[in-house]
Amino acid sequence: MSPKPIRKAVFPVAGLGTRFLPATKVVPKELLPVVDRPLIQYAVDEAREAGIEQMIFVTGRGKTGIVEHFDIAFELEQTMTERGKSLDVLEPTRATPGDVIAVRQQVPLGLGHAIWCARAIVGDEPFAIFLPDELMVAREGGTGCMKQMVEAYNEVGGNLISVLEVAMAQVSSYGVIDPGEERGALTEVKGLVEKPAVADAPSNKIVSGRYILQPEVMRVLENQGKGAGGEIQLTDAMAKMIGQQPFHAVTFDGNRYDCGSKVGFVEATLAIALARPDMGEEVRAIALNLLK
Repeated sequence: MSPKPIRKAVFPVAGLGTRFLPATKVVPKELLPVVDRPLIQYAVDEAREAGIEQMIFVTGRGKTGIVEHFDIAFELEQTMTERGKSLDVLEPTRATPGDVIAVRQQVPLGLGHAIWCARAIVGDEPFAIFLPDELMVAREGGTGCMKQMVEAYNEVGGNLISVLEVAMAQVSSYGVIDPGEERGALTEVKGLVEKPAVADAPSNKIVSGRYILQPEVMRVLENQGKGAGGEIQLTDAMAKMIGQQPFHAVTFDGNRYDCGSKVGFVEATLAIALARPDMGEEVRAIALNLLK
């Protein structure tokens, strides 16, 4: 029996973006552009590539711009049309009515609480989670992270997380999986360890901001107490599901950029600009000149 398809994705976007102040005083961090596309657009495009139809944004106060980004801007489009400009550049920002839904996370109680806030919309379906801070970029000619995960999910079902391999010296900064049987890019997950000491880390495979979870996780989150940092942690809920349902990790074949940090954001902007045929050579020349 084939697993239920992944039709819905949850995007936790209620954070205040304090690392990027004053830029994020008015503009949500998720709308900051990496070259000419907002960070949230990259995540939604990745979801659409994977066949996901409904985008659920868990927002907070001052975050209405995220939903508006995927609305029709009548005055802008009318002006562009009158001036003979193509509207093709706006096509990725269009959403079919009902395919973009926003719910509020009224208090900042952590990632697990943010996901729980979407429970009524997720219902009894498996769903994807995207952390937009983690910009996942496919290799040239390859597919996006979530599409790779959906293909694995169609094979094994259950719960999946994306992972990347890092140097052992770096594992203390991340959540790490305790691996079981490995088969190509697919690894059985026996446990999850949050920010272990290098000597205690069960592997060098870190959790990297993309998830496919069964709806039962909402029931776990419903009754879960606060964990690290006084917040309701998604990692704790997932750990409880290991052994109850199939749980695997997919090693992403591509590049990850940590856009939650300023240095990572600059790295992502530079990497994507260099890869673009319309500007790559010019950007490379600028970079080389600055390095002199």
